[in-house]
Amino acid sequence: MKKLIIINGPNLNLLGKREPEIYGSQTFEDYFLNLQNQFPSVELDYYQSNVEGELINKLHAIGFNYDGIILNAGAYTHTSVGIGDAVAGIETPVIEVHISNTYSREEFRHHSYIAPHAAGIIIGFGLKSYDLAIQYYL
Repeated sequence: MKKLIIINGPNLNLLGKREPEIYGSQTFEDYFLNLQNQFPSVELDYYQSNVEGELINKLHAIGFNYDGIILNAGAYTHTSVGIGDAVAGIETPVIEVHISNTYSREEFRHHSYIAPHAAGIIIGFGLKSYDLAIQYYL
């Protein structure tokens, strides 16, 4: 059984409430239950933090013993050299995921410090982006 984790960064705890025209109206917790039901052959864990250092610590803690990491670092994608370095420093392959199409948004969202170290990037498919990332590991 594959062991995967979804790590979400800042403000993704507000899914379902925050800017539903961009991010939809479903909470991530409800969506995560759907993912677990959709992929019963995968051991799927979930972690969310609004704190950059906590995200880095989590990547360090699990980055050598999981089969895959699905990382939506939110706004830290575009600002955090530290998260990019953490992804570069671990062995577990990381898929960078974004709910919205970051290239159709503000210019600063067009750059990722994670992308150079990720196995791939999935952006702009709403919450379905996570489904697609899980399928990569199967």
